[in-house]
Amino acid sequence: MRSIVSFYLLSVWLSFLCVIFVWLWSGTWRGGFAWDGSFLQFNWHPVLMVTSLVVLYGNAIVLYRVPLTWSRWRCKLSHAGLLSVAVVLSVLGVCAAFDFHRGNNIPHLYSLHSWIGISTVVLFTLQWFGGLCAFLLPWTPLAFRVFLKPLHVWMGTAIFILSLIASLSGINEKLLLTLRNGRNGSNTEPYTALPAEALFANSLGILVVIFGLVVLRILSNHKWKNPQFENESDRPLLTDAR
Repeated sequence: MRSIVSFYLLSVWLSFLCVIFVWLWSGTWRGGFAWDGSFLQFNWHPVLMVTSLVVLYGNAIVLYRVPLTWSRWRCKLSHAGLLSVAVVLSVLGVCAAFDFHRGNNIPHLYSLHSWIGISTVVLFTLQWFGGLCAFLLPWTPLAFRVFLKPLHVWMGTAIFILSLIASLSGINEKLLLTLRNGRNGSNTEPYTALPAEALFANSLGILVVIFGLVVLRILSNHKWKNPQFENESDRPLLTDAR
């Protein structure tokens, strides 16, 4: 019991650090935020994507491992709520990037990061929609829920790993494109000189990696799964809300 609590508290602490670091990176070294098609609009992209597909998603998928005294209904509602907020923020993050590219005549979806990233967002949205239909609505056939549950769990972990890969490749790509002898309005040293911004953003990447490893460690230990959900997990959420 003490181990799972320690890992969960560590994941929460790392969550806050990841969000704080990505906000400071975009707000301090990248100049802040706007929604006007400028470089300031693109600054929303890393903030929204790390917050949604890494932090919120990671916290949502470990809820069933946390030894809370919550009811099944409250736990599942929190899981669905975190994922719903993550969907909205991830879509806004994609819109920020596409709108910036369109306004500055930059091609869409040319990099490996963009391919992995857009695939992750699409899979995440489909996973969220399928989960709502299967595990929220009371008229969904039981056989379908039983069939979908192991796939839903496996896909959840796979998409989280893709989110980590997309975030790390995005951080690296952003540094390579901006820290190039003043390109994009930056007066800093190139990335190869490892200026303060590079150190800070690299540290953000390390935090994302550690957070991901902690979440995956929590998910990998089936002994930590909350036993109160074992025999009830195939019942739709809205059945409990009645």
